Amino acid sequence: MKKLHLFVIKSYVGPMVATFFIALFLLLMQFLWKYIDDLVGKGLEPVIIAELLVYTTAGLVPMALPLAILLASIMTFGNMGEHSELTAMKTAGIPLQKIMMPLIFLTLAVSVAAFFFSNRMLPYTNLKFRSLLYDVQQKRPEMQIREGVFYNDIDGYSIKISGRDYQTNMLYDVMIYDHTSDEGNRNVTVADSGLMHMTEDKTYLVTTLFNGHNYLEMQDRERGPEPTFPHRFDRFEEQTIIIELSGFALERTDEDLFRHNFQMMNLNQLMHHRDSLFRLISRQTDNYLTRMLRTTIIRNDPGYSGETDLVELEKKVPFEIFPLEENMSNQDRLAAYEYAVTQARSARNQINSSKTNLDWQIRHMRRHEMEWHRKFTLSFACFIFFFIGAPLGAIIRKGGLGMPVVVSVLFFIFYYVIDVSAQKFIRENVILAFPGMWISSFILLPIGVFLTYKATHDSAIMDIDTYINPVKKVFKLAVNNNHKEPTIINPFDEKKV
Repeated sequence: MKKLHLFVIKSYVGPMVATFFIALFLLLMQFLWKYIDDLVGKGLEPVIIAELLVYTTAGLVPMALPLAILLASIMTFGNMGEHSELTAMKTAGIPLQKIMMPLIFLTLAVSVAAFFFSNRMLPYTNLKFRSLLYDVQQKRPEMQIREGVFYNDIDGYSIKISGRDYQTNMLYDVMIYDHTSDEGNRNVTVADSGLMHMTEDKTYLVTTLFNGHNYLEMQDRERGPEPTFPHRFDRFEEQTIIIELSGFALERTDEDLFRHNFQMMNLNQLMHHRDSLFRLISRQTDNYLTRMLRTTIIRNDPGYSGETDLVELEKKVPFEIFPLEENMSNQDRLAAYEYAVTQARSARNQINSSKTNLDWQIRHMRRHEMEWHRKFTLSFACFIFFFIGAPLGAIIRKGGLGMPVVVSVLFFIFYYVIDVSAQKFIRENVILAFPGMWISSFILLPIGVFLTYKATHDSAIMDIDTYINPVKKVFKLAVNNNHKEPTIINPFDEKKV
């Protein structure tokens, strides 16, 4: 039995390691495709790029590990089923549960290691990755200017372009607002095209503009009865603007600036910040309700102590206002209505403002709750994907990278779509964090139990004939009933007569 367990483990470890690194590589290529504009053309040292890729790879483990376990388990049991090794083990009286037992313990150990990685290592790598990526993005400001959006990260300047040629780095329809004098939009430069590059010491941004004009509003120094607005308008074919830069060289930012993000926290820190946010939301809600009662609903009442008891509130609020109107003149009644409308609008604005603030606080708290549950869902997903992949491989009995890859990708996409949709509902405060973060695992858990049961009883659920044969039988029976031989009655038969 020990040799059998070693054989199963050896058959499983190899595909698992291979598929894990393949999944990491594919996810890493997705990251490079997304952030290629932030990395190319900035003169980054190979050490910086390697450090960034290492931190990125560590952050991709939560997605790659469950996919690797699912694919490896399907490949392992599919290969053993394809080469009749499972059949030989079952013929020898070894049930599927005992064959899976060493891999169950191995998957359990991987799940526990994944939990400690998610709780200890992942916050550290996320902190390193976010801070380093921020420093890389700020190194070359001319590469961060997007089409159709004002770029305001350079102090004293606001820059906008409508197009860019990434091969020649030519900018088109350049508009530069000079705010260095702190006098508003008084100095504007517009050009058809231009080039930008940083000096070698990374201290100046040299901008060469072509075919444009400069508009400058000049201050009127003469005082007269009527104000005048002098300005200066210059046309140019080529103009060079030198902008002084500060802080755009690759200098490592203090990591404490990113430490309070929910992705950089462990379980204890997440729970502490979540409780702090919950108390803050409760305190803000009580303060808002008390303020509304004192300033809007009950005003100038010396007997009101600030308590928010609704029973006492109903006794104090004069809901019947018609007897009061009878003793009022039209002017006083109109003034009272206008005052009431003003107070109602003010209360509505306060409600909307407070609601916006509370919604933001609640969404921020939900993010901490989501990250807290994510530490556990990663480990649980690894365990569930094994119980889906192992029996599924024993059923389909196909190894290699053909059918297992297709089935694994379909299951993983199904899991990922449900998880992403649930997270969106949590962020919008539609559902709570606990059911939202666990719903994908709870949906896949019955599938794993069902597949394990079918694989134990040698059910051919992946054989298409299993589903076609009953249909054929029903169709054949219906055809036979419609084509019965007719009964011929002999009119000369004495028995019938």
